[in-house]
Amino acid sequence: MKTLGVNRLIWDIETSQNIGLFWRPGWKVSLSHDNIIQERGIICICYKWEGEKKVHHLEWDQGCDKKLCQDFMEIALQADELIAHNGDKFDIKFFNGRCIANDVDPAPIWKTVDTLVIARRRFGFNSNRLDYLGKFLFNEGKISTEYGMWKDILLDNCPKAMKKMVKYCKQDVNLLERVWKKLEPYHKPKTHVGTANGLDKWTSPYTGSTNVIKSKTRWTTAGTKQHQMQCKDTGGYYTIPQKVYEEYQEWRRG
Repeated sequence: MKTLGVNRLIWDIETSQNIGLFWRPGWKVSLSHDNIIQERGIICICYKWEGEKKVHHLEWDQGCDKKLCQDFMEIALQADELIAHNGDKFDIKFFNGRCIANDVDPAPIWKTVDTLVIARRRFGFNSNRLDYLGKFLFNEGKISTEYGMWKDILLDNCPKAMKKMVKYCKQDVNLLERVWKKLEPYHKPKTHVGTANGLDKWTSPYTGSTNVIKSKTRWTTAGTKQHQMQCKDTGGYYTIPQKVYEEYQEWRRG
């Protein structure tokens, strides 16, 4: 595991469709849950620790995702933060749903970083989809796939299709990490890496680095003096109170 003071797990899931009954196709067709004859599940989960080269994966067992959920739960419990694209609204909820369906022990309330949320909140991109962000930022998008790949796995347990699915998912994880590192300086850290490593509060919350400078002094409406700092390693900004700034000044004086 890559030790950064904060163990960030970057992950993505691929899910199957529900199988159901319907009278006729059409874009206005509305189906009740009573039409479902087989519930959707998690085909595979791909993940890597931030900074680690290898992307790992877990697969369902011919449609059964119980062991996959159990195994990933053990892995995710080691993480301080889970990073996913649209993870807050989709991946986390879907995974929790499959865990409760499989009687897997409940998870804690995860500390998450959602790159889709960061993209929407801080930027005005033409699209916030991972494929677009990858192409826009790095000229590299997701692997092209066909709908038939999901059908081949779901209906025929096709090993060749599963191999393609895992490759597709692993590329998403690699791309996600690159997008995350690009967006990170614009995101307020959810964990202070410096203090997580036992360092002073004035160190960079992004990296724990001492390579920081004061950007400006700010005052709150309550009259409290604060100092805006910048991490020179990432370019990201953060704010510290006067007392912590005095500790920073003392450190600089040696």
